[in-house]
Amino acid sequence: MLTVTEASARILEGIRPLGVERVALLDAAGRVLARDAAAPYTLPHWDNSAMDGYAVRAADIAGAAAATPVRLTVQETVAAGEFPTRPVREGIATRIMTGAPLPDGADTVVRVEDTDGGAEVVEVRDARDSRKNIRPRGEDFVAGDTVIPAGAAIAPAQVGVLASLGLPAVEVHRRPVVAILGSGDELVDLDRFHEVLAGRKIVTSNSYTLSALVRANGGVPLLLGNAADSPESLRALLGQVTGADLIVTSAGASVGAFDYTRDVLASLGARLDFWKVRMRPGAPIGFGALHGTPWIGLPGNPVSVMVTFELFVRPVIRRMQGFTRIFRRPTPVVLEEPVAIGARLTHFLRGIVSVRPDGSLSARLTGPQGSGILTSMARANALLVVPEERQRCEAGEVVNALLVADDAQLAESFAL
Repeated sequence: MLTVTEASARILEGIRPLGVERVALLDAAGRVLARDAAAPYTLPHWDNSAMDGYAVRAADIAGAAAATPVRLTVQETVAAGEFPTRPVREGIATRIMTGAPLPDGADTVVRVEDTDGGAEVVEVRDARDSRKNIRPRGEDFVAGDTVIPAGAAIAPAQVGVLASLGLPAVEVHRRPVVAILGSGDELVDLDRFHEVLAGRKIVTSNSYTLSALVRANGGVPLLLGNAADSPESLRALLGQVTGADLIVTSAGASVGAFDYTRDVLASLGARLDFWKVRMRPGAPIGFGALHGTPWIGLPGNPVSVMVTFELFVRPVIRRMQGFTRIFRRPTPVVLEEPVAIGARLTHFLRGIVSVRPDGSLSARLTGPQGSGILTSMARANALLVVPEERQRCEAGEVVNALLVADDAQLAESFAL
């Protein structure tokens, strides 16, 4: 069996960013830029004031203090959006607003708080801002600069920058279409929920979970439905896969009597790379390709599906979108309780991570760790990683956690 690290590397080996599409700028947040965004002009266009105050010469206010103010003649007022009409000369000041162009001759903006606010003559009472409070021309970017490079993730701040470059639309990597297929005679959709209530069937929750996970990570889910426990049914549904960038199946990857996925894929000409990984939950995971489209076969248990998606499918979806940071960073946490594991496999335990008063992170288990307990994943905000060489971890020991939910480091109140 492969280790988790080996399996991940094997899967990602041939995954590349997808092709390029053009989207409206307001739809670009969460995408990855596919072409350099260059500046068509210089920003700021000119030296401008960073404060409301007075544009002066530093030499004229040397030694200014509350007890020995310097008096200067105010020649004009320049608001943001206006331009100065006169240069600043010896003994002269221009009243200026934030963002307004700096008049020629001025090398300092004195904050209005350090003056008496005079309209015709101003008293400067502090020289601490000598040669300060000026935003130089080109401080943000210069015409021709690559402001945001290809491969950059577009967040709200980048949207604002791209707008400042005059781009109503941008080129980004396409979102991957992920075909999702479940299998099992026991599965029914929500329109047959009465059979679930009668105890005859179970809801195909994995399809809903996978669809939500794909969408949450930037992909486009393509639900193929559920195959019955027969090679013919599975073959028919897999044969309908068109236009997908990734195929994900759940269940049918183990060696049960009715698990045909491996045989059906082989009969369809699929390349099968591996079929098991040294981990729990989720050991029976497969990987290969069907007619050039990557395929990842996940287990059937709900928790195993979510854990293996996090470790193996999510990085593929992110890389296809052009992201370079495709994994969650392991975060050290202190265990609040002892943890004992069985088989010598890497275990991923559902945990709840909390921020302690000193700012460090602690973790406890969600409760029983059975791979069929879907609600344990709903309660968890992290996966606690126990490597196979550690059979037991005591309270107070440190393990790594994968923070799978943002609330792991969020609080209900704010204080600094």
